[in-house]
Amino acid sequence: MDLRLPLPPFAAVVVAAGKGLRVGGDTPKQFRQWNGQPVIAHSVDRLIKVGAKPVIVVIAEGTDAETHAALNGIEGYTLTTGGATRQASVLAGLKALKSAAPTRVLIHDAARPDIPVDVMERLLSAVENNAGAIPALPVVDSLAIASAQDTMAGKADREALRRVQTPQAFRYPDILAAHEQWQGESSADDDAQVLSASGGSVALVQGDERLKKITFAEDLMDKPPSPAFRVGQGFDVHRLVEGEELWLCGVKLDHTHGLSGHSDADVALHAITDAVLGAIGDGDIGTHFPPSDPQWAGARSGQFLEHAVSLAKNAGFTLGNIDLTIICEAPKIGPHRPAMRAQVAQLSQLDESAVSIKATTTERLGFTGRGEGIGAQAIVSLIGTN
Repeated sequence: MDLRLPLPPFAAVVVAAGKGLRVGGDTPKQFRQWNGQPVIAHSVDRLIKVGAKPVIVVIAEGTDAETHAALNGIEGYTLTTGGATRQASVLAGLKALKSAAPTRVLIHDAARPDIPVDVMERLLSAVENNAGAIPALPVVDSLAIASAQDTMAGKADREALRRVQTPQAFRYPDILAAHEQWQGESSADDDAQVLSASGGSVALVQGDERLKKITFAEDLMDKPPSPAFRVGQGFDVHRLVEGEELWLCGVKLDHTHGLSGHSDADVALHAITDAVLGAIGDGDIGTHFPPSDPQWAGARSGQFLEHAVSLAKNAGFTLGNIDLTIICEAPKIGPHRPAMRAQVAQLSQLDESAVSIKATTTERLGFTGRGEGIGAQAIVSLIGTN
């Protein structure tokens, strides 16, 4: 598949051992509901889906049953008991990874339920050249230094300051050693502070407002309604080779050559899937179905599109229409268009009238003109259901 590479291998530690008293009530905030799920479930599920392995969830003593209930239906995590401070809890999580000995690890606070994939990409890329990396945002408000009497005692330079978020990425051996050697205050603000104290370099990457930490009761309110209308586009190419089946739009065509790829190489469905994922800002087909994963070898691409449509629905959207263009010299698409249209409509839960399938050539120019491959471009619209 001609797809963005999946995230490099990494493990994750999700810290969920706190009490979260400022949010109010008797239930720790990681177990409270946010956008239809317990807060902790959002980040754990996202990390597992993008390939984190192992995922260690650090919890308070005696909360095993409550945590398993909050993570009901999610597979691929392991619980370990934390300590009296956040630093002690993170160290417990890092020690639980020793047998796996990962190269990279993301450390995340369960109180930040929404993790954009592109932030994780930036973090994991940054630790190629640094021992650690943290997402950060600029400070936009003026800052004042307060006196003991709660009066203004001075001005802070906001240009030199950043708001720090999680997840934070580290080379596993470096952050483990830093936590084991930590001699600072009993409660470190974050793991970058621990690494920096041991002499490790920490890169700053662009953060995201979606990583907002749930702190107060009002933060548990569902996110405001998403925009009522979105558009996404997708493009994909696969090589034509002898001995392969040719699948387009979920329909098998008789042809001298077929498309080569890790799955069934249905270039049309791949383009539509990427368009849907792009419209909801949730990575691409390679994020959800990595070509490095053997379970997707020869898989039917219809399940990829169905998964993307399900994600769009969960995000509060329904598909409005699909406009697909297939680019090839052969075979002729026209005779197969009705069957293709029906199949795409079924997979995307649309009426056939909302599905357009067109075909064009490149006048024998380029790789499609020479019959070396087939390309597809798709545009989809999504309508908010909130």
